[in-house]
Amino acid sequence: MKRIAILTLFLAAQALAHHGWSEYDSGQPLELAGSIEESGYVHPHGLVKLKTADKTWTVVLAPPSRMQNRGLSQDMLAPGKRATAYGYPNRNNPGELRAERITIDGKTTELR
Repeated sequence: MKRIAILTLFLAAQALAHHGWSEYDSGQPLELAGSIEESGYVHPHGLVKLKTADKTWTVVLAPPSRMQNRGLSQDMLAPGKRATAYGYPNRNNPGELRAERITIDGKTTELR
């Protein structure tokens, strides 16, 4: 039941997250490193909850088809895995980052 609630939350977040990229500040790139707490491999964009030293970020990824084509499988986004994401913070939501690339298990995937 908890998994269904989490999936529902992710789907709702995805619907809200599909917005223009102008909401992200490309002049302030960030690199975040941490542990994946949760992930969603759903349309329109995948995402991970990345726990860093100071907080948990929502990291917006590419659409699942692009991630799959570039070698980033759903299994690679498993909770507990270490990841580094490089991207741009949301101007209005200080806990969200649009990832340009993500590195997991030493493999970097370009997302854009």
